[in-house]
Amino acid sequence: MPTIHNAAQVGDIAESILLPGDPLRAKYIAENFLEDAVQFNSIRNMYGYTGTYTGKRVSVMATGMGVASIGIYVHELIHEYGVKNLIRIGSAGTLDDSVADVGDIIMAAGSCTDTNYAVKYELPGTFSAIASFDLLSKAVDAAKENNIRYAVGNTLCTDHFYTDIPNWRRIWAKMGVIGEDMETYALYCEAATAKVNALAMFTVTTNRFKGIEMDAQQREQGLKEMMTVALEAAIR
Repeated sequence: MPTIHNAAQVGDIAESILLPGDPLRAKYIAENFLEDAVQFNSIRNMYGYTGTYTGKRVSVMATGMGVASIGIYVHELIHEYGVKNLIRIGSAGTLDDSVADVGDIIMAAGSCTDTNYAVKYELPGTFSAIASFDLLSKAVDAAKENNIRYAVGNTLCTDHFYTDIPNWRRIWAKMGVIGEDMETYALYCEAATAKVNALAMFTVTTNRFKGIEMDAQQREQGLKEMMTVALEAAIR
């Protein structure tokens, strides 16, 4: 049955799904990468579609911004709709431009956080949220085969897009963290507790240390490369 957040019926959503934050990015993927795409959700404008990519069934759905939003959609996709492989695709700022700079793809092997998302699990310690090695390996292979620049490393999932703390990002970078987003920790937690596969990858669109941001044309090309890698990983 549909949920209060998702109009899909059981069976409408493929076992493998791409998860952009932006609803219009989900629509773009459906229209430009999938064949015979059918929309299964528009509640709260969180567009979701299912179609085929090189003959294999795959879905795409928006999740919004932040751990609270993605946590809702991912939980329902896993537990209500039987999704087994979840690949977040988004944009990120680099924290170490010697590893990944503007235009590169970051694949999140792990996700640090300043959120309290894992408090609901009542763990007697701090949970290390990591990617599915299987999906990560497939994404790396896809990037290599398509000659797309990428970096694999630890990332930061934060509640704070803006902060008044001096050198806040530099402090994380000292620990080897290479990029930041606002959703990955929740994705990895939900996947871990349900024993399904999850991976987050981002196109680096911003280098705050140098004051560099992608322009519109660069964003389009960079995001296309990430979408290709994600789709190739999803169907392998």
